[in-house]
Parts: sequence; structure tokens; C-alpha cells
Amino acid sequence: MDWTALLLSLRLALLTVLALLPIGILVGRVLAYRQFRGKGLVEALVALPLVLPPTVLGYYLLVAFGAASPIGQIWQTVFGSQLVFTFEGLLVASVIFNLPFAIQPMQRGFETIPADVREAAACCGMSPLEALAKVELPLAWPGILTAMVLSFAHTLGEFGIVLMVGGSIPGETRTIAIAIYDRVQAFDDAAAGQMSSLLLAISLSTIALTYAFSRRIGRRLG
Repeated sequence: MDWTALLLSLRLALLTVLALLPIGILVGRVLAYRQFRGKGLVEALVALPLVLPPTVLGYYLLVAFGAASPIGQIWQTVFGSQLVFTFEGLLVASVIFNLPFAIQPMQRGFETIPADVREAAACCGMSPLEALAKVELPLAWPGILTAMVLSFAHTLGEFGIVLMVGGSIPGETRTIAIAIYDRVQAFDDAAAGQMSSLLLAISLSTIALTYAFSRRIGRRLG
């Protein structure tokens, strides 16, 4: 068992969820409530990682983050290190690749809130921020929770993006998915099976607990 790779994967998944939480709430809320020109294009761009092969997206991110790119050069100037083949680059790539898993469930959650509920909050003198915190977020919480779990589980099992942008540097970018692949390549089926079983158990347990928690919240709100 490669515990270093597992811990790195858990750290990557947790930080990805924390980064996506405010992004998902902001973008999901805007897409749920507002109509504007180009909204369909924005929604298509958000959903693009769902249909684009991970290696293709990984290639474009590798080029975008490379030392010859503006993003790579700015990162090098500010932080004194390259963005590709680092944990930081892997985190940025993971956030981008998981955007649809975070934004779409949150958007659906906000869409379930009736307009008259939001109007009532405004009539009660609540500011937009107060209405978001006290009314909208509690009602949209099942969608937000679903988004967080999907992003977490998807990050744990992601392979293509990780390999393209991060490579397989032990302790830096070698996640549990890459470790499993390396063990298979080395014909170490026992280690690969052990790590795969653990990853399956973590993902299944996380999703099952989330469903149970979501149903409990739904009964309380009902």
C-alpha cells in the first residue's frame, strides 16, 4: 500500500473541494437566477470537461501552464517555481476539471428555490448576503453537498489529468490512481488490487454517507 500516494490524493481532493465551494456557489447561483446573453455558451463551457477526454484537456492545461506560456511565466515570476509537475499545478488542473461536478449540482439546488421565497426574504429587509446565508444556502444545501461529494470522489479517482499535468513524482504529484497504474505496469497485482479496493471503499462510503445525510436534511426541511 502506497500510503504517501493515498494521503496526497486525499489532500488534493479536500483542497479541490474547498476551492470549488465558493466558485460553485457563485457561478451556480448566477446561472440559476439570471438570464443573460451567452448563458448557453457559459453552461456549455462549464460542462465541457464532462465530454472532453481527460488526456485532451490535460494536454491543453499542460501547454497553458508550461514555462513558455503567459500563465507559466507569471507563476514563475511570482512564486519562483514552475506550475507544471507540481502539486500546485495539479490542484489548479483538478479545480478546472471538476468545475461541472461542482457547479451543475449547485445550480440545480438553487433552481429549486421558489422565486417568492427569495422575494419574501428581500421584503423582510434582508440584504442579498443575508438572504444567501440564511435562506438560499440552507434550501440549496442538498445540491451543494452533492457537488462537494462528487468533486471529492472524482478527484480521488482521476488519472488522465493527473498524469498529463503532474506526472508521477513521489510525494508531489503521484496520486493513488497513478500508484495503481504503476503497480499494474510492474505486474504487482496484489498491491494494485489492495489499493483499488481501498479507493473503492472510500468512494462508496463517502457517497453512501452523503445520500443518508442528504435524506435527513430533506426530511428536516420538509
